[in-house]
Amino acid sequence: MPKNRNMFSSLAAWRRRALSRAVHRGWRWVQETGAVTADRPGALCFRRIGEGTRLAFPQGTVFGEPWIELGSHCVIGEQVTLTAGLMPDLDLGPDPILTLGDGVVLGRGSHVVADTTVTIGPDTYCGPYVYITSTNHSYDDPHEPVGRQWPRMEPVAIGPGCWIGTGAVILPGAVLGRNVVVAAGAVVRGEVPDHAVVAGAPARVVRSWDPEKGWQPPLRTPAPVPIPSGVTPEQLLALAEPGENSGPAAG
Repeated sequence: MPKNRNMFSSLAAWRRRALSRAVHRGWRWVQETGAVTADRPGALCFRRIGEGTRLAFPQGTVFGEPWIELGSHCVIGEQVTLTAGLMPDLDLGPDPILTLGDGVVLGRGSHVVADTTVTIGPDTYCGPYVYITSTNHSYDDPHEPVGRQWPRMEPVAIGPGCWIGTGAVILPGAVLGRNVVVAAGAVVRGEVPDHAVVAGAPARVVRSWDPEKGWQPPLRTPAPVPIPSGVTPEQLLALAEPGENSGPAAG
């Protein structure tokens, strides 16, 4: 290959790398600038945003913010929809419609649609693409298109400490107790007791906690080792990362 062609090829590769770096730096700047926090709410006028709460950019559909309360240290992923009311610009009264407790996590692409009250308890974690709604379509009239029939609304309450897996759907009227585990893809309606695991569509209890017998049926995996008191997140991260002292000979 002629020398000039080599030089032009190297220059083109350098330009592509430089452009790629610039695009990634620019996108990180956009993400940081577009994120919503209590100090930087942007155009979103929530009823409350707690300290340390962050809505990642880009946000999904958000309306009815004056009736939405977000607790402290919540993590709201990209493209998460949060709505209060059937449509924007409605007067929904003096009380909040959608409430997230402290430490709630909503994974990327999740939807929380609150046409009547939806409450998510503190420290509840939702995987990506979870759908929580207080509204469902009616189909009573067999001659009218379903989308034109007035929807039914029932409050939704999710207790503290729950884990809701990827793609799960929480239907109107659902009441989840404390520390409930919802399997990925489950469709939940009705009441779920404390310390239960539900799976399926419709979801059914597949495991529950008995104070005397423990988990029934018993867990197939050993119980996790508790994190010792005083261990910092930085120390845990260092333990998780392979290093030159990791391995069976480390002592």
